[in-house]
Amino acid sequence: MDVQTLTFIIVGLSFALYIGIAIWARAGSTNEFYVAGGGVPPLANGMATAADWMSAASFISMAGIISFAGYDGGVYLMGWTGGYVLLAMCLAPYLRKFGKFTVPDFIGDRYYSRTARLVAILCAIFICFTYIAGQMRGVGVVFSRFLEVEIETGVYIGMVIVFFYAVLGGMKGITYTQVAQYCVLVFAYLVPAIFISMMMTGHFFPQTGFGATLSDGSGMYVLDKLDGLSAELGFAQYTEGSKSMIDVFAITGALMVGTAGLPHVIVRFFTVPRVKDTRISAAWTLVFIAIVYTTAPAVASFARVNMIDTINGKDGSGTAYAEAPAWIKNWERTGLITFNDKNGDGKMFYTAGKIEDPNSANEVKVDRDIMVLANPEIANLPAWVVALVAAGGIAAALSTTAGLLLVISTSVSHDLLKRTLKPDISDKQELLAARLAAMIAIVISAYFGINPPGFVASVVAFAFGLAAASFFPAIIMGIFSKTMNREGAIAGMITGIGFTAAYIIFFKFVSPELNSPENWFLGISPEGIGLVGMVINFVVAAVVLKFTQPTPVEIQEMVEGIRNPKGSAEAHAH
Repeated sequence: MDVQTLTFIIVGLSFALYIGIAIWARAGSTNEFYVAGGGVPPLANGMATAADWMSAASFISMAGIISFAGYDGGVYLMGWTGGYVLLAMCLAPYLRKFGKFTVPDFIGDRYYSRTARLVAILCAIFICFTYIAGQMRGVGVVFSRFLEVEIETGVYIGMVIVFFYAVLGGMKGITYTQVAQYCVLVFAYLVPAIFISMMMTGHFFPQTGFGATLSDGSGMYVLDKLDGLSAELGFAQYTEGSKSMIDVFAITGALMVGTAGLPHVIVRFFTVPRVKDTRISAAWTLVFIAIVYTTAPAVASFARVNMIDTINGKDGSGTAYAEAPAWIKNWERTGLITFNDKNGDGKMFYTAGKIEDPNSANEVKVDRDIMVLANPEIANLPAWVVALVAAGGIAAALSTTAGLLLVISTSVSHDLLKRTLKPDISDKQELLAARLAAMIAIVISAYFGINPPGFVASVVAFAFGLAAASFFPAIIMGIFSKTMNREGAIAGMITGIGFTAAYIIFFKFVSPELNSPENWFLGISPEGIGLVGMVINFVVAAVVLKFTQPTPVEIQEMVEGIRNPKGSAEAHAH
């Protein structure tokens, strides 16, 4: 059976499973729509949170970045993993104890201000749509290759599937769908990694194969071979970074604190029955995330060795285009691999450019977002493995998209309508508004998926930066500072996200030709500027606090109650 037929079968079965779960777990109240009734077991919530958090950026693009950037790509591993630990230890239990549906709900009540709530709503929607752009792009990439449709068509298909289980099931349907999606994506990630590790190094575990010698008789270590290939082809050393230390620190920091401020991850901790369960589910989530994240560097390294060998040939003289491997032809149809025969020799060659023959530079261009998806084909694995990876990539993108859409819909229906504009609306009207908001958000997200502002992980990194500059300081100060007042929090959020968004927009869209270290502020790239935005947020909030009214006594007592380890509010309390 060919790859496309198997893909239709495996992906079709996974879609049927997701939709079936959504119908079974459909929400009948705002409580079930927002927080799944607050009764999700910690183990299930851990799997759902892992799927929600490990997006298309984690499954599709992270290993691709590491494959191309080598050591520099490690900032994504460090930032995202460290950020989750920060979230689990410093934020999630306290927010769960506070007992509200959403992050804007917490900020609005903690800072006793409708304006603070509105600013938080706008920040949540802005962050989520930025994040969704990367997810829908990932869906389109998968479909464009494996179902042989245009990327735009793939985005539309993904939009329809998400519509069913996000709009129908709300958090209850999304939670149990994400449990299934985690099982699909982790199996799809590990199976080819184990296959390739055994083929290349003889090691069953990719994590150990990554640091082992190749089984081709050369006695060379995988990373040594990559360093040699990189130097020979004009690329930077794979195991040596080219980024400045300050930029590595800034990107890692922005991803770390951005993770702790992401609203669609935070809301998952409102679905468990008790504060104790929050910590347990956080521990399970970290285990489930680690399975994929410790495998990613191995996947990246194996894929790059195989990619260069199949394009340049084992002897390094190039491969005749007429005899190109099937995987190149397959991905070339999507436009994500291109071949330009600059020297007219009829041979493909992947290089950064040879001094003696500059015309040979980058005859083959490979989109980094395809590396995980193409990995099984490059390694000539069975067709069912290729199809399984397609299903995993789709599961990763759809799971996070659903979580983001829920944040957008609850921000509109609960925070904007119920808590701000129309507090007298009924439960039924609020549920209808949530579903309508989710429908509109799906349509807008499809547009961003078709017209994304960059490759998947880059777009997602911007969302983390925006979260770092806006939500993280407001939440941290709201929990650990009894004296921080509404004026300080509002001013901090506005200046933090304003500075960060302006910096990213300027270098990525207004003047991309200036997007280089010599033009960056302190040498910090747009991917890392969220850390500076966070500092600005803290500083502005502290300064404004000095010149404004102190926090009311009852709010200070409420903050003291949040930090008390005993007792918790109900997550479904309005």
